[in-house]
Amino acid sequence: MWIFDRLTIRIFTIFLLTISFFLVLIITIPNLDSRNLTYLSSKEKKMGMMIANSIKNELPHIPKNKFRWWMSLIVIMDKLHYPGQFLYVVTPNDQIIASDTVNIDIVRNFNELTKSLKKPAKKIYDLQEVIGPFPLHYGDEVYHLYIIQTEINGQLQFVNFIFDNPLLLLTLTMLVSTPFLLWLSWSLAKPARKLKMAADKVARGEIQEWPELETTGSLEFKAAGMSFNHMLRELKRMQDLQQRLLSDISHELRTPLTRLKLAVSLSHLKYGETNETKRIELEANKLDSMIGDLLSLARHRYACNQVQMPCQIDKLWQTVLNNARFESEQLHKTLIISTLPSDWLLCYPESLCSALENVIRNAFRYSHQFIVVNFSVNEHQLKITIDDDGPGVANDEFKQIFRTFYRTSEARDRESGGAGLGLAIVANAVTRDHGEVYAEKSHLGGLRIVIKLPLFKNL
Repeated sequence: MWIFDRLTIRIFTIFLLTISFFLVLIITIPNLDSRNLTYLSSKEKKMGMMIANSIKNELPHIPKNKFRWWMSLIVIMDKLHYPGQFLYVVTPNDQIIASDTVNIDIVRNFNELTKSLKKPAKKIYDLQEVIGPFPLHYGDEVYHLYIIQTEINGQLQFVNFIFDNPLLLLTLTMLVSTPFLLWLSWSLAKPARKLKMAADKVARGEIQEWPELETTGSLEFKAAGMSFNHMLRELKRMQDLQQRLLSDISHELRTPLTRLKLAVSLSHLKYGETNETKRIELEANKLDSMIGDLLSLARHRYACNQVQMPCQIDKLWQTVLNNARFESEQLHKTLIISTLPSDWLLCYPESLCSALENVIRNAFRYSHQFIVVNFSVNEHQLKITIDDDGPGVANDEFKQIFRTFYRTSEARDRESGGAGLGLAIVANAVTRDHGEVYAEKSHLGGLRIVIKLPLFKNL
């Protein structure tokens, strides 16, 4: 029913059922224990009255003033009882007359319980049951007859153990209600897990709607799913606006920047090279590089025209590494590259090539002499490490350097004038391919960048 789609109704219903179950048990448990005092059935009552009447008919033949008259009564009881029965007579002064003295304590206890009863009753003691009292009129006094017999359909011992241990009974009751609680937990956990998965993907930059969130779980979760998808649509719209604004600004800045460079060139021709024109040209080149990085970041982060495809590792980065070798020769620096594996990646090749190129160029920029690029694979993952022997960064900035426009307080950025976009481009490209990138201290003394990417095994 639609009413049970509401989480509050589900919780209240299960709570109400559990409480009702407990109340029913509390009320009915005393009546379920056959060891409690209960009234006789018609058959049992008739049998007891027959024995009592038979004894009553014999009593006039026993003079009450006879010496040890009660021994004659015992003989009569032994003659009249059925097989498996023992008869006991309780006098008005609570003395018990019987040939069997083993169960006298049981009769005495049962007599105390039934003194105020107007009808015969029975009670089970272990594997025996006592029924009575049946009145016997002897002279001017009333005696009570009790019958002890074996209980054929006795209550099982483990049932008795349950009734005698309230904590165990409570545990069994909780076990009975467990399926309802598990169903409630499942109905809460399933949509919550889906919502978490969606949130995790959004955190990785995968902004896409999740229609199943609007159809899974209770009405509250469905409403939360609708709001979540609405938030994703708004994020996507704002992301598109940001991309468009960033691209427009970058392109618009290129026009006056080109004019500025042209004016500097004309100034060189007309007046010669001066310190002022050198400074203007330097700052113009920095601005041009920053605009290029901004456009690259926007293209890699938001562009939808790239296609994710399987790529063989040794072919994917071969051109990037050949260019790096050539550049290292021109800079007179030592570049060591390990053998490229032949495994496959499922990736956006253009973005991933740009990412590795950015990291290697950073290493060239900040290193003193040595750069080491190492490739290694295990069963599920490719690991790339890029080490340099430059000044490095502080340990508390290892996570910060991947943020957009973040510049370290160390000499690396002060000397290079970097804008803090290179590693942001790298982080974006790697996370798009479900990988991770982080920084740590290099064994060469500078910075180590570690890139991990999942291998593509469906080939």
